[in-house]
Amino acid sequence: MLEETGSVQVADLVASYGVTGSTIRRDLDWLEEQGLAKRVYGGALKLGSEEDAAKLPARDDLSARIGEAVTTIVQGGDTLFIGPGALSVAAAQALDCCEGLTVVTNSLAVAQAVAQNTSHNLILAGGQLDRTDDGLTGNLTDLALTDLRADRIILDLSGIDALDGLTDDSLPQAELARRLLGLGAEVVVLVAPERVGRVAAAHIGSAAEADIVVTAREADSAPLWDLTELGLRVVLA
Repeated sequence: MLEETGSVQVADLVASYGVTGSTIRRDLDWLEEQGLAKRVYGGALKLGSEEDAAKLPARDDLSARIGEAVTTIVQGGDTLFIGPGALSVAAAQALDCCEGLTVVTNSLAVAQAVAQNTSHNLILAGGQLDRTDDGLTGNLTDLALTDLRADRIILDLSGIDALDGLTDDSLPQAELARRLLGLGAEVVVLVAPERVGRVAAAHIGSAAEADIVVTAREADSAPLWDLTELGLRVVLA
């Protein structure tokens, strides 16, 4: 596919081949090691397409920008639930500028980021480890979150679209997200720019169930406009 199209996206390959995102990323990393591809944010380019790659933001830079943008939403003293995902980790790393937060998470990576970069109160929900995204799921996680009261729920999702709603590539995390939407807290969705207006494997809920979407300025403006028409606030990093 890379040879034919010149570029591939992780999310598209997951949908096409019915495997996990981590499997696709390992394959793309291997292709790069063999000199057969160039890894870029969210996918890979055929070698020789470096000019196209230069137009894309570096993966770490884009994630950091989105993470910093989250801090403009959070207020001192907030209780936050932060789900798994690379953008969630970037947000957690940026929270050192906020004061007096309580962070609840079912992500080992988010917990580590909060513990290492901040002095905030940290609560880690238990459960079984889903190695695709270092998230904890299952009955223990559900029990830990039964009495959760949060000001804001921050979810790193694989897709958001005005018509098709909130979606994710992880079935366990999508199920957990559905439960969290019913808590009545402000819902903040983090999404990579290329996934705005796109649909992932598992449906979570309507886009209107979110309050804020945080993405990067590289996102297509048309689906963002559709989301604002539903009443969502859009924050561009």
